[in-house]
Amino acid sequence: MCLAIPMQIIAIDGSGLSARCEARGIEREAGLLMMQGETLAVGDYVMISLGQVMQKVSAEEAALAWQHYDEIFAVLDS
Repeated sequence: MCLAIPMQIIAIDGSGLSARCEARGIEREAGLLMMQGETLAVGDYVMISLGQVMQKVSAEEAALAWQHYDEIFAVLDS
C-alpha cells in the first residue's frame, strides 16, 4: 500500500516536467507527468506518491491529510 503525501509546490522546472515541493521543512523533487493538462503553479498543494504528483488539492485538504497522518503517527509512537 502506498500513501500520498501532501506537499506545496515551491518551484517548477523550465521544462514543466518536475516540481520542487516542500512539506514540514522537507523538500523533494516530484515528476509532473501524471498531471498533463492540469495547470499547476508555485504555491499549489499537491499529493505526491512514488515521486510523482498525483493530484492537486486545496490547502484545507492538505492540512486535513496531515492531521490524519499525525493521528496515525501518534498511535504508532505509543
